[in-house]
Amino acid sequence: MAASLNQGNGDLAEVHEINVTPFIDVILVLLIIFMVAAPLATVDIAVDLPASNAQPQPRPDKPVYLTVKPDLSLSVGNETVGRGALPGALDASTSGQKDTRIFLRADKLVPYGEVMQVMNLLRAAGYLKVALVGMEQASSP
Repeated sequence: MAASLNQGNGDLAEVHEINVTPFIDVILVLLIIFMVAAPLATVDIAVDLPASNAQPQPRPDKPVYLTVKPDLSLSVGNETVGRGALPGALDASTSGQKDTRIFLRADKLVPYGEVMQVMNLLRAAGYLKVALVGMEQASSP
């Protein structure tokens, strides 16, 4: 739009329209920045995860341990149980309280898929609070 600058009294007329062009320029620059930064946020690199050195949490009075042995047999506490009898053994150990945390231990030689199958058995039995147990690593100074 054109404005007449020569009105005789020396005042310029106010323009009541918003100039959108700088706003669009800023938005386009931000869009380019996000388009460049978004692929950098995804990770497709295989890594060896380190052992945890987090502070150990206090244990409950009577923890329920579910152990996956190297021969893929299961035991609740010190009793060896079959996979079909697992829900009944857990109900007996927890007095039927499904919100009890189950501490899952597995030998290093047990494949990850087997651990996931045991976790699926726990979920099917109604036990959703599962804690994975590992060796505590001493923190280095």
